[in-house]
Amino acid sequence: MVELTLIGVRVELPANQPIVLLKEKHGDRFLPIWIGAFEATAIAFALQGIETARPMTHDLMKSILEELGVSVEKVVINDLREGTFYAEITMYLEGKGYLIDSRPSDAIALAVRLGVPIFAEEHVLSEASVFIQSDEEEEIARFRDFLKDVKPEDFM
Repeated sequence: MVELTLIGVRVELPANQPIVLLKEKHGDRFLPIWIGAFEATAIAFALQGIETARPMTHDLMKSILEELGVSVEKVVINDLREGTFYAEITMYLEGKGYLIDSRPSDAIALAVRLGVPIFAEEHVLSEASVFIQSDEEEEIARFRDFLKDVKPEDFM
């Protein structure tokens, strides 16, 4: 498994499709995953520390897990089949471990809220990661700047 850092979310043009971008914590590979608009909003809000008047789904999930005493250890993007990414959330309750199947976007949204690490299996990175050249690093900077001003309607 390879630990990843969440770079952020943005809308990929011209398709107007939200994307989450992850990067190897100790490497040069980036993992782009296309996600839904609601999940993009949930991740962007968590990254920016935006709190809504009522809990969003991932905030509710976090509250339920915390109230029940469930500890979440990590999120792993564990497979890629026919262009679809899969993930698992590793959690513990009273010393018993559980692996919960999840869409990567939901797992990432929860991981950001709980402050748990995100990983990917090596075979997923080998198949789907990209290298971003130094001139593309400027694009990453714009990506992060975008996050500072993103609004929910940007994903609708």
